[in-house]
Amino acid sequence: MTEARGAVMAPAGWREALNPAIYLISLLPGLVVFMHVGSTGRSVVLAATIAVALLQHAINVLNDVADWKLGADEEKWDSWVRVHGDTKAALIHGVLSFVAGAALGLAVLMATGKLWVLGVAAPLVILGFLYNAGPRPLSYTFLGEWVTGICYGGVFACLWLLTGNAFGISAATGSLAFAALAVSLLLSHQPPQIETDRAAGKHSFAVRYGAEKTIQVSRGLFVFSLATLGISIWSGSAENWVAVFFGIAAAYAIHNVWQRVPSPRVILLQAALAIAIGIMPALTI
Repeated sequence: MTEARGAVMAPAGWREALNPAIYLISLLPGLVVFMHVGSTGRSVVLAATIAVALLQHAINVLNDVADWKLGADEEKWDSWVRVHGDTKAALIHGVLSFVAGAALGLAVLMATGKLWVLGVAAPLVILGFLYNAGPRPLSYTFLGEWVTGICYGGVFACLWLLTGNAFGISAATGSLAFAALAVSLLLSHQPPQIETDRAAGKHSFAVRYGAEKTIQVSRGLFVFSLATLGISIWSGSAENWVAVFFGIAAAYAIHNVWQRVPSPRVILLQAALAIAIGIMPALTI
């Protein structure tokens, strides 16, 4: 079946399949952690953030492969399977990105003498792999949203641990913030695909609870993510004005999301706007 569909599939451009904005979910945690480290530690955070982005790219590509094989992506015109023309080439692409991200992350841990962080990072990488692996990936079960939240909350936690700062309120609330933001993003992606996901046997949140409930929860998680991120910034910044500035930007972003139907682009760009406006000035302190 895969070969038959592959023979007649319309090709997609790699720029459409790449969808650069989606990688903000990996880059934004690194940007927030930047404000908590000195200039000498930022190169380490940058390298680790690139590793996370490579792993996210691998998961995106492998998710397209898994969905195509299981019949959930026939209508997706920007699938990486369409870019490559078959699932085998897309699979190789995903695996190479996964290996590159894991290798870069391991190199960062070795260079900083923090191999113990593997105790936190390795389970997250395994979960990311299982999200798409096998005949019944985690993304096809009710665990898909939980795995997404755990992995991206864990990303912030791991980046924080690289700074050498104590894991306190600021780190915990930051982890919660990016867990919620990632799930909000995932839910915003699901409503248009309810019918094809249901037909493929995918038990996503939207399949289980419907489009209206999914939209409501996506909005609620977006609000929660920016609220907890505000607490993280306030508790971890020596300058109270930074938290105030972020709060104003976050309120504007929440208003914009609440006024429209959430989509991945809306969620990510509004979150990026709030974070950039709110904390970029702090990077100069």
